[in-house]
Amino acid sequence: MDGGLYGISDLHVAYAENREIVENLRRVSDEDWLIVAGDVAETPADVEWALATLAGRWAKVIWAPGNHELWTTAGDPVRLQGVARYEHLVRVCRGLGVATPEDPYLVWEGPGGPVAVAPLFVLYDYSFRPEGTSTIEEALAYAHHTGVVCSDEFLLHPDPYPSREAWCHARVAWTERRLAAVELPTVLVNHFPLVREPTRILRHPEFALWCGTDRTADWHTRFRAAAVVYGHLHIPRTTWHDGVRFEEVSLGYPREWLPRPGGPSRPRAVLPGSEA
Repeated sequence: MDGGLYGISDLHVAYAENREIVENLRRVSDEDWLIVAGDVAETPADVEWALATLAGRWAKVIWAPGNHELWTTAGDPVRLQGVARYEHLVRVCRGLGVATPEDPYLVWEGPGGPVAVAPLFVLYDYSFRPEGTSTIEEALAYAHHTGVVCSDEFLLHPDPYPSREAWCHARVAWTERRLAAVELPTVLVNHFPLVREPTRILRHPEFALWCGTDRTADWHTRFRAAAVVYGHLHIPRTTWHDGVRFEEVSLGYPREWLPRPGGPSRPRAVLPGSEA
């Protein structure tokens, strides 16, 4: 197999400028695969449009959900919440031929392979707490005091779980069992960073509360990751942790990418590992 394995996230196609970018994204080779690491849009209709557009151009599309796909907003005709909403999105993806965290992991046989490409959905559990706070309650109180509170607190419902952290812990346990059975090296794909270090440069460090869980901190070494792909932070860059390359592949909001001299981010090459 020729071609490359590419990644992008945080498409936020409700913005006209971002929608135009998705409309114009093109693969380099007929055998290119595209990882979409969450935050495609807030409504299932927009998610379906974007993934259908990409699936029509790339040899394979692999999706991991972000927090925005799980929002239940006032204007959305799909009123599903929590697990039911996630499962609805999985059905939409399967109808498009897009791989999800619920499907068998695909094996990339191209340059840098073979590796199992593992889209993950593990959420967050408020363990990335600000210094000086030791409990979830203290951390959330501090965030509210500073005015830095993620919209998930109002729009992302964990039903039927009692809390988002409980949903996170259930997903972590289930995903660990799946990854432990994988014999190949992996490319781990998650909307949220698997380690806390990338959140250290956030302009508002309190936002790290909604950015991951300490329970995945060793996954990149334990599950032999050739690379880790994530988004959410809207800070596209390459970092290294324990010798493993982490790619933050977000497009982000127009107000973020419009001032950049290089313009909006494009799909980044995950394997063999240079920027597209």
